[in-house]
Amino acid sequence: MEQLPDAVAKHAADAGLHDVLIYVADLQQQVLRLLTGKGDDAGREPGAETADLRIESTVAGRAFQIVEPVNGQVFDDGTFQRWLPILDGAERIGVLRVTLRQDDAGAQSDAEYLAGLVALMIVSKGPLSDSYSRLVRTRDMTVSAEMQWRLMPPMTFANDQVVIGAALEPAYRLGGDTFDYALAGDIVHFSVFDAMGHDTASGLTSNLAVAAARNGRLQGTALQDVGRAIEEVLLEQDSSGRFVTAALAELNLRTGVLSWVLHGHPAPIVIRQGRWVTTMDCTPGHPLGTDLGVPGTLCQEQLEPGDRVLLYTDGIVEARDPGKEEFGLVRFIDFIVRHNAAALPVPETLRRLVHSILEHHEGRLDDDATVLVLEWHGPSGAVDATAPLRRT
Repeated sequence: MEQLPDAVAKHAADAGLHDVLIYVADLQQQVLRLLTGKGDDAGREPGAETADLRIESTVAGRAFQIVEPVNGQVFDDGTFQRWLPILDGAERIGVLRVTLRQDDAGAQSDAEYLAGLVALMIVSKGPLSDSYSRLVRTRDMTVSAEMQWRLMPPMTFANDQVVIGAALEPAYRLGGDTFDYALAGDIVHFSVFDAMGHDTASGLTSNLAVAAARNGRLQGTALQDVGRAIEEVLLEQDSSGRFVTAALAELNLRTGVLSWVLHGHPAPIVIRQGRWVTTMDCTPGHPLGTDLGVPGTLCQEQLEPGDRVLLYTDGIVEARDPGKEEFGLVRFIDFIVRHNAAALPVPETLRRLVHSILEHHEGRLDDDATVLVLEWHGPSGAVDATAPLRRT
């Protein structure tokens, strides 16, 4: 990772791409930070352009938000700056800045390929680099949050048939909230968990729940029985009475049939054609780990192409401002609906949602807040609302 910026700049120049800079998004996707490869956070170099770029108010941030190249400053010598999103499939990593000639169409195409190569190298080297981990953090992280971020899959996934996006806060103080998803053939499994409490023990509980769910799923456990498998592990490993609520779901990408089971958790919500069409109430089972003997009910719903399914934890709607007013379910759904109407990609909608909740709560949440959105495009990907997200 430390060698990446210099290596990219050197070889990019051979293709007519000059003054190449790599910026990566911080954990909360508020700023873009320059990756220099220098210092203990890979971002310190005397005399270099090290100022963070705001995602909300800069040309670089615009490229990150809309997931499209954006032209920047134009120079008298016939060159200009171009900002390109750095994507790992659908996951937004940051942006690449290059300077190239306005009349060089080949270099513009090469710049997009370069952004894809940089993404692959960051993804392969980043997990082994403590300096990179420091760079994408703007403050210290709790042990519980450290566990959660190491456990979770990428915040965004997309193919022709489905887009999945997730967001969590408080990013640096996560306790018991987490999410999971995986694809197996025509089936997408996705879940949200909320463990009791807001400490390291809560993180351990949710880690156990996710591991047990994955283990059961890989062994072919039916959806309605996954909760039982989770509870057996929790009761065996922790006798303190800690529990976790869960929304366990799966979607058949070929038929559009959504199945889900609730364990003491808020019901999923479906947004269709820009409207909140239903809250998918389903008789819930008991929170997992309480051993109350109330099994969850398996429920099903037929989705239509373009539908968005929302799973969330209570921290999303119960976040309160200083006047004790909750963010609320209606405001939460209205936010998603309005940004859906604006044709924003799922990841950008969620980024703005989390920042809106933080603003409502004056920047600090007392409880974890997690949301996962799944958008189904139909059996053959007929709805193509996120084409830019799939460019690599």
